[in-house]
Amino acid sequence: MKISHRGLYALKALVHLAAAYERGLVKIHEIAEQEEIPEKFLEGILVTLKNARVVSSQRGREGGYRLRRPPEEIVMGEVVRIVDGPLAPFGDAVELQHRIRTEPRQAGLFQVFLDVRNAASAILDKTTLADLVQRNARVLAGRAVKGGA
Repeated sequence: MKISHRGLYALKALVHLAAAYERGLVKIHEIAEQEEIPEKFLEGILVTLKNARVVSSQRGREGGYRLRRPPEEIVMGEVVRIVDGPLAPFGDAVELQHRIRTEPRQAGLFQVFLDVRNAASAILDKTTLADLVQRNARVLAGRAVKGGA
């Protein structure tokens, strides 16, 4: 599994929106600036996420973006699949299972790839945006404590 820059930027933008969920709309410029994402690149990512019904937008002076669902209902795996495709290095789980059944000599190799995909999926499909907001807070607080000691 590999997450592209586009996938990483999508996750960073969504975690930003999750942290601001109660506040409502967030301007694209704010996300781009604070998350250090090129604004034009971010626009394309947010359009993809809007088409996938992960975010919604409002145009105009008071406009911006927000999550369509609470952060507790959006998992990392969903986002990665929308932006970067299957989690497996050689297609999705169905394709890997087919290769395991049909590979003449190296079926075990594809079994390992399926195991890797399943392990990544188990983590990404249970980690929500709300979990990431909390994890960020813990890690950053721990860093501050270590830096101040």
